[in-house]
Formats: sequence, C-alpha cells, structure tokens
Amino acid sequence: MTSPSRVASRVERHPLVRGLARVGLAAIGILHILIGVIALAVAFGSGGDADQSGALQALVAVPGGLFVLWAVIVGLIFLAAWQILQAITAHKPGQKVTEVAKCVVYAALAGIAISIASGGRQDASTSEKSMSAKLLGMPGGVFLLAGIGIAIVVVGVVFAVNGLTHKFERDLRLPPNRWATVTTTLGRVGYVSKGVALVIVGGLVVFGAFTSDPEKAGGLDGSLKALTEVPFGVVLLILIALGLIAYGVFWCVRAYASRLADP
Repeated sequence: MTSPSRVASRVERHPLVRGLARVGLAAIGILHILIGVIALAVAFGSGGDADQSGALQALVAVPGGLFVLWAVIVGLIFLAAWQILQAITAHKPGQKVTEVAKCVVYAALAGIAISIASGGRQDASTSEKSMSAKLLGMPGGVFLLAGIGIAIVVVGVVFAVNGLTHKFERDLRLPPNRWATVTTTLGRVGYVSKGVALVIVGGLVVFGAFTSDPEKAGGLDGSLKALTEVPFGVVLLILIALGLIAYGVFWCVRAYASRLADP
C-alpha cells in the first residue's frame, strides 16, 4: 500500500505542480512590492493602506489589475497546497508545523484576495484595531494582546537575524550563476527590512496593550504611518519601504531562479 508521504512526494515532483508553486512565490513577491510602493507613497504624503489588503485593492485599481489579482489568487491557492505537500513529506515535527502555518497564512491571503476581486473591500487596519479593542475588554486581555505583540516582535527579530546571518540562503537551492548573487543580496536586504517593520508593529501592539489604546495596535499599515509622526521617522519609513520592495523582488527572482526543494 502506497503511503501518503510517497503519494505527496510524487505529486510534489510533477512539473505542473512545481510551476504553479512558482506562480505562488511570485504572488508573494508582488504583494510585498505593492506594500513597499504604498509605504513610499505614505512617506511622501500620499494615502493608501500599506498592508496586504491595501496592496490587493491597489492592484484592482490599475488597468488589467483584476486579471493580475486573479493570477495572484491562483498562485496563493496552489502555494498553500504546496505547503501541505511539504508538511506531509517533511521528516521533522517542527518543520511540519512550520509548513502548515505557512499554508494557513497563504490560504488566508487567498481568501482576502478573492473577497476583493469579487467587489468586497477589506480594511485590515480597522479590523485589527477592532480585534485589539475586543481583547482589551476581556479579563486578562491586556496580557493576551501584549503576548501577541511580543510574538510579532520575536518573528521580526527572526526575520532580521535570518537576513543578517544569511540563514535563509540554506533553503534557496540556487544554481551557481549570476542570479545567485542578485537573489541573495535582495534577500538579505528584504529580510532585515521586513524584520524591522514587524518589530515596529509588535512594539506598537505591546504599547497599545499597556496603554489600553487599540488605536496604537493597528497592524502594519498603522505602524508604518505612525513613523511619519516621529523625528527621522520618514527616513526610516523610506528605508523600510525600499527594503520591502527588495524583499518582494527577491521572491519574484526566487520564483524564477531557485530550485524548489525535494522531499
């Protein structure tokens, strides 16, 4: 009898499945590029929501954007399915949990994208503030919200450390050509920048928890906009925005240039 792991391994190796997974990797890249561009616009005084929902809504607003959005949706769905295959074929329990978590994130993004493509409007910042307010109204909610903020800070630190130590490069499986240097350079800048952004988000969530102010816990968009109100914050926001764009380009180049992992 063929085991689920063997079946998943065969499916995972199919060229069509791997091609669709690459579309998913490129979709993640496109989202980060758009978030970075919106963050740049915020730094120079324009509006927009510098988060995933804002990026998806900005995509719909440009000519041909709806077609690209549906391509992103397909990519995210297949990338989520790809992570399930990775979880089934993984040997370490920790790696299985990581792959399942990635699947949940990509599936959630696909759900938001489908809603926007169907004419709905998502406001992640408002939703996050509403959730923060509900948590603050619960017994012990201050500590729960603070714990969430600390967890986000830890994830941000992990991203930054991965960029500074080049740890992420172990999983790239890049062929030794000109793309290798480009991809790793973009990845180093991008990982550090995203790490800094997440640390700022988590820090503001913790601050919002202990000041009982859900307005301070507004997610990525609110955190980046908050930088415009502090000394030298605009400069930091521009650097983070450029870093997020680099991170997005890294994912796009990775989708084209890297060898996908074998089980």
